Amino acid sequence: MERLKASEIPQEIFNIFDLYIHGHIDRRGFLDRAQKYAVGGVTAAAFLEMLRPDFAFGQQVPKDDARLRITSVDIPSPQGNGTIKAYVTRPAKATGKLPVVLVVHENRGLNPHIEDIARRVGLANFLAIAPDGLTTVGGYPGDEAAAQTKFQSVNGMKMTEDFVAAAAFAKSHPEGTGKLGVVGFCYGGGIANTLAVRMPDLNCAVAFYGQPPMVATDIPKIKAPLLLHYGQADTNLTARWPAYDAALTAANVVHTGYVYEGAQHGFNNDTGQRYDEKSAKLAWDRTMAFFEKYLR
Repeated sequence: MERLKASEIPQEIFNIFDLYIHGHIDRRGFLDRAQKYAVGGVTAAAFLEMLRPDFAFGQQVPKDDARLRITSVDIPSPQGNGTIKAYVTRPAKATGKLPVVLVVHENRGLNPHIEDIARRVGLANFLAIAPDGLTTVGGYPGDEAAAQTKFQSVNGMKMTEDFVAAAAFAKSHPEGTGKLGVVGFCYGGGIANTLAVRMPDLNCAVAFYGQPPMVATDIPKIKAPLLLHYGQADTNLTARWPAYDAALTAANVVHTGYVYEGAQHGFNNDTGQRYDEKSAKLAWDRTMAFFEKYLR
């Protein structure tokens, strides 16, 4: 099926898809709501198919890239689900210790796109650790709809503790310098904000369209510099940014936030039609510069 540009898809379709991917409606709910926007031969089912990720399309770094050393590790998580498996990348020719970046997935688990993000981070001369919150339910199942169901089946509080455990593991990794940053997307953006609250020794955090801390009184606990990316069209989250910005300022938290004009929720995810190339590249360049500043 031909991939439409984001500008060719009604904003209402993106809004309905956002409800779908976050579990607020099911597939039938998407199709029923999207039907009214099905014009010009493009059906509701076609819209859904176009918005599904194409992992091959978005892959930037091959799985077997010889420039990287790729391994996996099982991380103990006694306060969470017992263990969490992680995908680990680092430059194959790196000598000495490297700063560590924890890469936190969206609400689908460690899918091929997030593995690719981890490889991109590794090629930027970091040790990247990408945990899979679906570890205890068998890991990413190879299908996005099944992944969503699996994600919803895992206790949310325990999954958060899994990522806290993974961050502590990453911070003390024997091949790391002791400096730790985190980058998260959607669900992972919320985890990045949570880790900033939970870890006083976190060196920095980057959240792509992530939920701010749920408890406002937690914000003064943040010691790590923050970099926050939002899409203008993602009104549900972006509308919360001014209040979060004000609270961070009041708490003297070093932070910078950007709202990318016309960008959707998930604009960095280059496997689907929500991808905004200009915004994504700018946000990624800013992210890498941020890590260079605070982790080297």
